[in-house]
Order: sequence, then structure tokens, then C-alpha cells
Amino acid sequence: MTKTLTFTRVKTRMTTRNSERERALVTTVARWFRRTARPLPWRDSETSAWGIVLSEVMAQQTPVARVAPIWLEWMDRWPTATDLANASPADVVRAWGRMGYPRRALNLHAAAVRIRDEYGGEVPADVDALESLPGIGSYTARAVAAFAFGQRVPVVDTNIRRVLARAVLGIAVPEPPRVKADIDLMESVLPTSAKESVAVNAGIMELGAVVCTARSPLCGDCPVAEHCAWALAGFPANAGRTRTPQKKYEGSIRQARGAILALARNNPHVTASDIATAVPDQPRRDLALEGLLSDGLLVDSAQGFSLPT
Repeated sequence: MTKTLTFTRVKTRMTTRNSERERALVTTVARWFRRTARPLPWRDSETSAWGIVLSEVMAQQTPVARVAPIWLEWMDRWPTATDLANASPADVVRAWGRMGYPRRALNLHAAAVRIRDEYGGEVPADVDALESLPGIGSYTARAVAAFAFGQRVPVVDTNIRRVLARAVLGIAVPEPPRVKADIDLMESVLPTSAKESVAVNAGIMELGAVVCTARSPLCGDCPVAEHCAWALAGFPANAGRTRTPQKKYEGSIRQARGAILALARNNPHVTASDIATAVPDQPRRDLALEGLLSDGLLVDSAQGFSLPT
């Protein structure tokens, strides 16, 4: 019953104009962001559109504290999409280091090649064109359009979904993602001004990252507490909403993949014996190796396994 009522409320909410409370909420968020935003290196006003693409892809599944030094290294080494496109895939995977989900590195390289060959080395500003690039999904395309090109487009990530669920809909935990509904909800609270909409997108994202966190929200320090529907309702808990626990890294296929890739980053060729020593568990080793080969992160040759060239 609770989920049905919540869904009905979302549908009704998206057919009406945003309320005075919500207008005050987004105005406050934008003001707060301009005053307190974390000094992340890609937030420099001189950052190129390519720099924004890098930051968004790198930060998809990696904390920004780990991303920042790698982002600076990449921008120093490959300051443009063309520079990255001209690098070898092996160098790109090595430079990715231990940020996790290294398929993102190959996708960035493939996207850079497309940008070099189809767009003259310039990152396209159109959301559809951005989304057609390898590894660039709906969120990343919209984030680049907003933060690199100043466009009024709704941006929705995990942090934004959580803030909207609490502050706009009054529920503790957002329902499962629904891309169109989530974008429509964010669209409904964005100001008409493109410049202000960029600050609201960034501000709501920042609020979810540092204040309105998933497990321990700092409601006492929240700049929009007086406008938050969840706070005004007395912080009700979601009824019947369950969260799928994240699988443990220790003993996982992901851990095995990381161990094998670490060997390949440090050696031109890796033998099956080397891999067996690094990952003794054969079923896990076989699945990890099969996945790496399928993803193009490793290639098999007569000399052994190596990074793609």
C-alpha cells in the first residue's frame, strides 16, 4: 500500500508546478552550494569539457577523494580527447590504477577516439550525441551538458534521487530508479534560468554527498531542513522498502579480476601459472579471467596474457 501511494504521489507531483516550498528549497540549495562547495579540481572555471567528461566517468563508482589525484594525472598527461585517443589502450588501463571497474578506462579511450574522429576533437554539447559515446549513459551525458556547457537539463544520480525523495516527496529512501520519472521530477524543480539550474543540479548532488547521506544524514546541519518534506513530516520510515546488500569484495570475482589486472599492469606478459598463484581458487580464477578477456581488458597470445595494445 505504501509503495502504491508513493507512486501515485510521484505521478501527481509531476503534473503540477513546483510549490513555494520547493522553490525556496532549490534557491537555498544553490546559495548554499556557491558558498560551501568542496574545492574539487574539476570545479575550476577553466576546466574543459573533456575534463568534465573525465571527472564524471571516473567518479561514477569511485569516491571523489580517490578520483582527484588520478584526474589531475590524466589531465596533465592527456589534456584533450585527442591526446587520450592517440594513447594505447594498455597505457590507459595502467594509468587507471586501482580505481575499480577498469572497463571505464577502455570506454573513455573509445569515447575519445569517437570524439577525435567524428567531432574534430571537441566534446559534443548535445545530450543525445554525448549519450551515443561509449560508456556515456543518461546521467553522464546530462551532467556534461549542464556542468561543461551550462545547459538547463535535469541531472539525476544516486545522491540527487535521495535528496529529491526526502526533500520533495517526503520519503526516507527513494524507490527503485525509473529514468524518465526521475528526470521528470528533477525537471519539475529546476529554475527556468540555465545558470541557476546548473547551480541547483550541482547543489542537490553536493547536498546528497555530504549532508543528506544514505545512512547517517546530518539533518541538524542541513541548509534546507525547514523546506524538507521528510523533516516536516517527522522523518517517517519507508514501509516495506528493502535495500539489497552489497556483495562482499573479499573473495569476490571483482577481487580476482583486480588481482589479475594488477599482474598485467606490472608485466608485459602474464602466464597462466602466474595467475594461478595470484588467484588459487580455480572457479573464481576462471570466471575472472573469462570476464577480463570478454571485456577486452586482457588479450591472450602465445606469450601469455597482456593488456590490450
